[in-house]
Amino acid sequence: MYEAYFGFKENPFRLSPEPGYLYLSEQHRDALNYLIYGIVEKKGFMMISGDIGTGKTTICRSLLAVMDGLIETALIFNTSISELDLLETILTEFGVDPGAVRSRKSYVDKLNVFLLETFAKGRNALLLVDEAQNLSHGVLEQIRMLSNLETEKEKLLQIVLVGQPELKDTLTLPALRQLNERITVRHELRPLLSADMERYIAHRLKVAGGPGKVRLTRGAYRLIYAYSEGIPRRINAICDRAFLVAYTRNATKINRWIVRRAARDIGDAYFQKTISFSRKLWARLTA
Repeated sequence: MYEAYFGFKENPFRLSPEPGYLYLSEQHRDALNYLIYGIVEKKGFMMISGDIGTGKTTICRSLLAVMDGLIETALIFNTSISELDLLETILTEFGVDPGAVRSRKSYVDKLNVFLLETFAKGRNALLLVDEAQNLSHGVLEQIRMLSNLETEKEKLLQIVLVGQPELKDTLTLPALRQLNERITVRHELRPLLSADMERYIAHRLKVAGGPGKVRLTRGAYRLIYAYSEGIPRRINAICDRAFLVAYTRNATKINRWIVRRAARDIGDAYFQKTISFSRKLWARLTA
């Protein structure tokens, strides 16, 4: 709605993960590089963890964009599945017909044939599981067993588990110790620092065709950071509403009042809970 008013070609703060908008802070760059390294070097198991909205899915989509044409990929987004459903989905994602026989042995045999053929072509195969914290222990154990598909020297399947911090806790359970010990590449995404948040906003405005005629005051940046705590998804939500508020008021400057109004308009329980905290933080920052 406000794109034309501010001179953008599109909305810079959409909540959907978009690789083109990925801001490579130092930690996000490290995460992407670690994954590329793990895949190229055939390390087997890798894990990316982080709170909701820290950019895990965007990192994964960027990884797939970077590796496009170089690897075969199977993406698992629905993690409320059984062991058989997992194997069937993996085959389907790799473009392999699961066949009429629904059995673990049949599925694993077909997968092994596909992986050997892929290896013979000099290509890597990647299984990427998003929201992995929701997987049952049985499915996690099945994934571990898939890492046994290998040649004498190399793993045939590279596996990336992506999930919220609970995933790390789950993997420390005695029943999953073997899986935990096989994860050789790990990275945890944390909220952005204040300076990174400002560069993050500037990056998104630039990609969208801006910054155009809009300007954010120093107080606005501080308040956005207080409300969002540096989590990209929250930053997007606040900025999107703040730009809308500015548009409806024919304003081109985003100030503290507009950011406060944006947080109230969102009506999210988190922002409502943190409004009083943010006011205290603002008072301390400006004392």
